[in-house]
Amino acid sequence: MSHTEAHTHHHGAHHGHQHVADSGGQAEILDLDAEVLAEHIAAITAWLPLDAAPHEIVDLGCGTGTGTFALLDRFPEAHITAVDSSADHLHRLNARARTEGVQERVRTVLADLDATAWPHLGTPDLVWASASMHHMTDPDSALRHVHDLLAPGGLFAVVELAGFPRFLPESAPEERPGLEDRCHAATDRFHAEHVPHRGADWGPMLTEAGFTVAAERTIAVNIEDSPTEAVGRYALGSLQRIRGVAAEALVPDDLAALDRLLDTGSRHSILRRTDLVVRTERTVWAARRKN
Repeated sequence: MSHTEAHTHHHGAHHGHQHVADSGGQAEILDLDAEVLAEHIAAITAWLPLDAAPHEIVDLGCGTGTGTFALLDRFPEAHITAVDSSADHLHRLNARARTEGVQERVRTVLADLDATAWPHLGTPDLVWASASMHHMTDPDSALRHVHDLLAPGGLFAVVELAGFPRFLPESAPEERPGLEDRCHAATDRFHAEHVPHRGADWGPMLTEAGFTVAAERTIAVNIEDSPTEAVGRYALGSLQRIRGVAAEALVPDDLAALDRLLDTGSRHSILRRTDLVVRTERTVWAARRKN
C-alpha cells in the first residue's frame, strides 16, 4: 500500500511522497509494506466496484509501486501511469517493471501534485491514490483535478491507513508495557498539527468535488502468525520513523526502552522478538465520476 506517512507514515512523508529526504529508508519501508500486506492490497483491488476492467489507470503518489504492481496483476490488460514527486522512487519502480517484464505497461511521471497545474495524465478509467491524499496541501483542489481527469463513469479509489501499524503486544516491552501506545499518542498529536487530513472522512469531500461515492469499506489487518524476517524489518523501520516524530514527547524511560528495541545489536532488538504482529486498518472510498 504504499504507502507510506507511509511512511514517514505512515507517514509524514507524502504529498504523493513529496518529501524525498532519506528516500532510501523510505523506499525500503514502502517495499516492506507491499511485501507484508500484499494479501490485503490484493483484496482491495479485487473489491473495487468496477463496471468493467480498466484499460488506463493512474496511480497518484505511487511511491515505489505498491499499488502499481498490484493493479498490474489484477488487470493484465491495463496500462498504468505512475505519478510521484520522488525521482528515486520512480527509478526503483521502473527497475522493478523491467525485472518483471511489464515495462511496456508502465509510464512514470515525476510531478508535484500540490502544483496548480498537473501534467497530462491521459483519461483514465481508474485513479488509485493510496496513503497519498492526506498529504496534499489542498486536497479539495486535488480532488477536482482527479474529477476532471477521469473518464466519464470512471472510478477513483482513495485508500487511507489508520496511522502507523502496531507490532508489539500490550505487555511489551517488559520494562515499559504499553510503550507503543504512548509512541502512537505522541505521533497522533504531531500529525494532528502537521498533517490535518490524516484520518479524515473522504466521503463528504469526494461528494463536494462532484463524485458519487459508490462504496466504502474498512479492512482490518491482523497478522498474528509467526513473524517473518520481513515483519521484523517492517516493525524496525516503522518504529524508527515513529521515534523521529515522538522522541521529544516521550519521557526518558520510554525513549530509552524504544532505543533498546531499535538497537539491532542488542538482545532487546525488535528483530529478535518472536511475538510480533501487524495490526492496522485501511479504509477505501470508491467514488465514481458522474457522466
